[in-house]
Formats: sequence, structure tokens, C-alpha cells
Amino acid sequence: MTLPLPAGVADLTARLARFEAEAAVRACMVRYMALCDALGPATPLDELAGLFTADAVWEGIGEKYAKTFGRIAGRAALREMFAGYMVEPSHFALNVHFLTSELIRTHRSEIAGPDRAEGTWIMLQTSTFASGASHLNAARLTVDFRLEDGAWRMGHFRTENLFSRPVDGWNRPDPVPVPAPIPAPE
Repeated sequence: MTLPLPAGVADLTARLARFEAEAAVRACMVRYMALCDALGPATPLDELAGLFTADAVWEGIGEKYAKTFGRIAGRAALREMFAGYMVEPSHFALNVHFLTSELIRTHRSEIAGPDRAEGTWIMLQTSTFASGASHLNAARLTVDFRLEDGAWRMGHFRTENLFSRPVDGWNRPDPVPVPAPIPAPE
């Protein structure tokens, strides 16, 4: 199947701007998850807070996460929330986020290319805490992004629990199972 060519340079420029915006939004989210995976005393707190707009909102929605996380408004308040996890010993002994089912939609401003976007993901989080307890969480993330000071930042981050349960543990000393080697022919 052959797709029709864009009408002209303006059309190509608009499409390129949309793809670049989607890549920047994705990079912002991936960096956020990488910093959350290593959330502890050495986490660059200013960088983490800087992934959000000055007036950002971070909130848990739905019955479980609304009670657990509540609603935090403003970059300074978000910075303070994240700082609460940056203690010694670290809150997390192991924390890994997996993102899937990504959908990013950009929104075009009246005079330029995209300046707003919405991203949705399904997130799976595997955690072991300093206490030794381990947990598995799945959440739906809905994040509004905005172009602010030349960078794509999160303006409204919503996380809604899909399921959550304790598990026995993630990182055990048991050997990794692999097939037995095939004997060489004689």
C-alpha cells in the first residue's frame, strides 16, 4: 500500500515537529522512570523535579491511589515529596518500572507546532523495600505534557492502581535456570 505524499514543506515540517515532540515526551517519561528506579540519597533531586512544569500536579487517582498518594501541586511540593524517598537507608532496595501500551497524542498550538501532549501507559512496578518486603503494582498512567522553557515537561501526572499485591521476593540467590549443555558428539 502506498501512502500519499504530504502536500508540501509546511506539511512535512508539521509532521516532523509532531514526531520530535513525541520523542521528547517519551524521553522525559523514560528519564523520570530511570530516576525513580534509583530513588535514593544520590538521586539528582533538581533534575527529577525539573522534569515537571512549575505548576505541575502529581496525583493518585482511583480508590487506592487517591488515598495512598493524594494530590501534590507545584514543582516545589513535588520536590519535597520526592525528597521524602531520598533517605538513608533507601526506601527501595530494588525498584524497577516497566512501561507498555504507550499512546502519545500531541496538540498543536494556534501559531506553531505542538506545545502540549498527552501520554498514557500501563506501568508495572516491581519493588523490594528496605524492610525486605516486596511488592508488585500495576497502574495506568495518564500524563499531560507541556513545552516549557524549551523543554517538554510533565504538567499533570495521574497514576491509577490496576492491581497491587505483596510477593515473596524478586532477587533471590537461587541460580538462574538454563538448559543443560548438550554433550558434544564423540
